[in-house]
Amino acid sequence: MPRVLYLPCQRKKDSNGAASPRALFLGITFLGIGLWAWNEKGVLSNISSITDLGGFDPVWLFLVVGGVMFILGFAGCIGALRENTFLLKFFSVFLGIIFFLELTAGVLAFVFKDWIKDQLYFFINNNIRAYRDDIDLQNLIDFTQEYWQCCGAFGADDWNLNIYFNCTDSNASRERCGVPFSCCTKDPAEDVINTQCGYDARQKPEVDQQIVIYTKGCVPQFEKWLQDNLTIVAGIFIGIALLQIFGICLAQNLVSDIEAVRASW
Repeated sequence: MPRVLYLPCQRKKDSNGAASPRALFLGITFLGIGLWAWNEKGVLSNISSITDLGGFDPVWLFLVVGGVMFILGFAGCIGALRENTFLLKFFSVFLGIIFFLELTAGVLAFVFKDWIKDQLYFFINNNIRAYRDDIDLQNLIDFTQEYWQCCGAFGADDWNLNIYFNCTDSNASRERCGVPFSCCTKDPAEDVINTQCGYDARQKPEVDQQIVIYTKGCVPQFEKWLQDNLTIVAGIFIGIALLQIFGICLAQNLVSDIEAVRASW
C-alpha cells in the first residue's frame, strides 16, 4: 500500500498546514502595498528618486518583509505540493539563514549596546533632517514621538537639525524654534489635534517647555520601554525563533519522507 505524505500546503489535520499559503498571500499583500505606495509617490515612474530621500522610507519595510515572506511561502508551498525537495531544502536553508542573522543581531545588540545607541541616535537625527521630505517618514516620526511621548533623539533641541525648525536667525519659517505637533503634550479634553501647538515651543524657558512639549528624547524613552516590557519582547522573539526552528524541522522531515518514498519505488 503506497505511503501518503501529509504536506504543509494540503488541508490535513496538521495545524501548520496553512502556514506556507498564508505566508505567500501575506507576502504578495505586503509587496502590493509597498509598490502601490511608491506608485502614489511617483517613485515607480522615476526610479532614481529612491536615493533622493535623505532619511528612511518606511515603504522599504513592506517591500523587504513582503519579499522575504513571498520567497518563503512560495518555496514552502510549491515545494510541498509538487514534492520538490530542492524548494523544500531552499526553504529550510533560507529560514535557517534568517534565524542565524536574528540570533547574531541579538548577540551583537547585547554586546555592543553603546554602539547600537549611537547608531540609533544617528538614525533618528538623520530622519529628523528629512522630516518634511517624505509624508510616510513624517508619519512614522510623528507616531514614534506620540507613542513614546518623546521629542527628538535625546531631546527637543535635536530639531535644530531640521531646516524648518532650527533656531538660526536666517530661518524665516513660521516653525522656527518649534517642534512638530507630535512633540506636544496631549490635553484629554481636546478632540481636535492642534498642529500648531509646537510653534515657538523651544523659545520658552525649560520649565515652561515641559508643560507644552515632551522634553525627553526618544532613545532614552525607547530604552525605558524596552526595560519595562522586557518579558513580553523576549517572549515574542523566543516564540518567533521556535516557529522558525519548527519550520526548519518540518521541511527537513518532509524531504526525508519524500526521499524515502521515492527510494521504495
